Amino acid sequence: MAATQEELYETLQHDAALSWSERDLPQRLRTKHVHSLHPYLGKYVPQLVEELLRRHVPAGGRVLDPFAGSGTTLVQALESGYEPVGVDIAAFNCLLMRVKTDVHNPFVLEHELRDVLARFERGEGQAGRSTPYLRTWFAPQSQAELLRFRSLIGEYESADVLRVVLTRAARSARLTTHFDLDFPKQPQTEPYWCHKHRRECRPVDHAAHFVRRYLLDTLARLKEFARLRGPRPAEVIHGDARSVTLPGVFDGIVTSPPYPGLIDYHEQHRYAYELLDLDDRRENELGAAAAGTSQQALRTYVDGVASVMGASAEALRDDARAVIVVNDRRDLYPDVLERAGLVLTDRHRRHVNRRTGRRAGEYFEDVLVARRA
Repeated sequence: MAATQEELYETLQHDAALSWSERDLPQRLRTKHVHSLHPYLGKYVPQLVEELLRRHVPAGGRVLDPFAGSGTTLVQALESGYEPVGVDIAAFNCLLMRVKTDVHNPFVLEHELRDVLARFERGEGQAGRSTPYLRTWFAPQSQAELLRFRSLIGEYESADVLRVVLTRAARSARLTTHFDLDFPKQPQTEPYWCHKHRRECRPVDHAAHFVRRYLLDTLARLKEFARLRGPRPAEVIHGDARSVTLPGVFDGIVTSPPYPGLIDYHEQHRYAYELLDLDDRRENELGAAAAGTSQQALRTYVDGVASVMGASAEALRDDARAVIVVNDRRDLYPDVLERAGLVLTDRHRRHVNRRTGRRAGEYFEDVLVARRA
């Protein structure tokens, strides 16, 4: 294994437009404007989407992402002048996508976000209803501050933006270690040695500073994206892509399906479902970590992804392409494509630009380009 990405890239045979080293594409560029409104595991980088759209979808065309996740395809399609539609089974994903891709009135947005922040910092709002999960994972003061902010949200036109601010603050304010925000297993209630800061740290016991930080950050990111994007919002469909009715015909698909047995996208954002009382449809999630990677689980995964891609392909124009970004180390996708009625026309191998950026890692994925049979 190469010691660093730089050493790896000296010898790697790759498509220069699809693979980047950390030096070429640092995190601040991978998480530009609204791509970093809220942390989300498993998303691909917007620069990859930009290049795939340029290669495989006619300029200004309609593009579909049936596994839309946090909306990377949709956001980049808007920035690049396309008309995007995204489908996802997870309610939080759809909330996040709508906030990222809606056309916000800049004057209303700024006035409302600054107004609710001023009211919150004056102590307005009521704590209201809690849940066992919130009482377990948040210190009393953190919980009270989050619930008080929640009580103010419904009074504003920008309520969904404020809901995303609330969930991002909640993610950071949980009783967990600083180095384990993605998959905390149990609440951290005592001081601990922090591998991130290399010193003893204490669990977070208040949330107000996170509310302020992320509210102002969200405002800045939405304003930045507003200067770059097209004039129309994306269309976001909350539902099962195997059975939803897709609106019209598409000039291309650009998507990255979930990997089998790796991430539970509902549990990843459990705090959001608890705070916002979102519709939890995890029983229909494909590739959820809870399902594991047994032979039966993999068969179910292939059935599901093939069904989604088949239904999506039916909405493609005759000469359109379906582009799928996936780490197919189990060689499942030849079967997926065949069952979806798709024929592989091209395949690119790319090295994944890891978020830490310092070590290379042997993590590769494929870009599968297919057309209807």
